[in-house]
Amino acid sequence: MKAQRNTVQRQIVLDVFRSLDDHPSVEDVYRGIQKTHPQISKNTVYRNLRLLADNGEIRRLSLPDDQERYDASTHHHYHFQCRSCGFISDIKTGNIASCIEKSIQDQRFTIEEYEVIFKGICDKCEKSHKFIKQEG
Repeated sequence: MKAQRNTVQRQIVLDVFRSLDDHPSVEDVYRGIQKTHPQISKNTVYRNLRLLADNGEIRRLSLPDDQERYDASTHHHYHFQCRSCGFISDIKTGNIASCIEKSIQDQRFTIEEYEVIFKGICDKCEKSHKFIKQEG
């Protein structure tokens, strides 16, 4: 990939992205930027987040049934997504990745990337709503 020069707008996008809590969407970053740089368009935010992800500076998350989100942590890891509020959190896992890698070593293909997303109800939603837990 051709090296990209670091523009002022890209640095603003990156700075605002880093100031936000976990896994912001383009809309989240755009709203943060509008507070101090209203001249920067949503398309500029989208384009720069994509470029930062393509360059490996941040990580793009494609979540089923959700808008794209971005992650400051570029190492491979797993995520939890709340079915109620959409909250996304990193999951610290022990040996799951090594177990997966070991189980596919004998296969005749190479996995280049994958996403594992656990879904459920976060603590806040659990406490504020009365979810009926179904017995399995």
